[in-house]
Amino acid sequence: MPRTLALVALGTSALLAGCQIAPPALQVNEAPSCLSDKQVDAMMQAREARQPFPAPVGLSEEGAACTRAKVVARLANTEGMRVGYKAGLTNPAVQQRFRANQPVWGALHGDMLLRDGANVSAAFGARPLYEADLLVRVRSAEINQARTPAQVLANIDQIIPFIELPDLVVDAPPKLDGNGVTAINVGARLGVQGKPLIVPVEAPQMQAMLAQLADMKVVLRDGDGKELGGGKGSDVLGHPLNAVVWLTQALAREGQALRPGQLVSLGSFSALLPPKPGLKVTASYEGVPDLQPVSVSFK
Repeated sequence: MPRTLALVALGTSALLAGCQIAPPALQVNEAPSCLSDKQVDAMMQAREARQPFPAPVGLSEEGAACTRAKVVARLANTEGMRVGYKAGLTNPAVQQRFRANQPVWGALHGDMLLRDGANVSAAFGARPLYEADLLVRVRSAEINQARTPAQVLANIDQIIPFIELPDLVVDAPPKLDGNGVTAINVGARLGVQGKPLIVPVEAPQMQAMLAQLADMKVVLRDGDGKELGGGKGSDVLGHPLNAVVWLTQALAREGQALRPGQLVSLGSFSALLPPKPGLKVTASYEGVPDLQPVSVSFK
């Protein structure tokens, strides 16, 4: 089994533990339907209590987007202002896990973002997980016209180490497909940011950075240095900055756009893994000079 798929299988098997018996999924009467306000309110109440709720199934792409919009509007009241977006299912192996043929996106809010070295409850969500990720910060609105990684790099000013702490929040994660993942705002819950790396402006250095990002080895290790998982930069859509190319086009279809200062989470460079009390996790980005490791501890 290829390394990436093996890691995904590991994360999936851990995730499914304890999920054999689950209440029925949230049914949608017609494929295009959006979850009702009442259903979304119940979802958010369960999220706040860190309790799993029935998985939304049968949603069309349009219904999923409508549901996400309702979720994001409510998150603005509890998680602060929107500070950016997360691209999800950008790793083909993770797409396979959720029976999806394309990425999805969710919104990031200010109170979700923590500092390097944060100490977080291992039970931070209903279905808490962690994964190696990266953030980039938008420098110019011209990024919305970017169609290549080089054009993306020319319109960002920071690359930020990031361990995302998503929460799949549902009682039966195996029932989630790509549209279900969209409906739950791609599980956005928390994330730990490291020290930003300033993007160079000189052409030779930019070319070198493009190659480094594609070829880098991303590694998760525990406090004893034991490797927990990881992958290559190219595991994300062939080049991690392709996640931004995809995102800008997906946002445009919904009448939205990236703005200067906003952050974009690029997606998974590792399997989704469950946290445990006493575990310290560090993500390293080998092959990108000056891109420092970032760590989180679970209590």
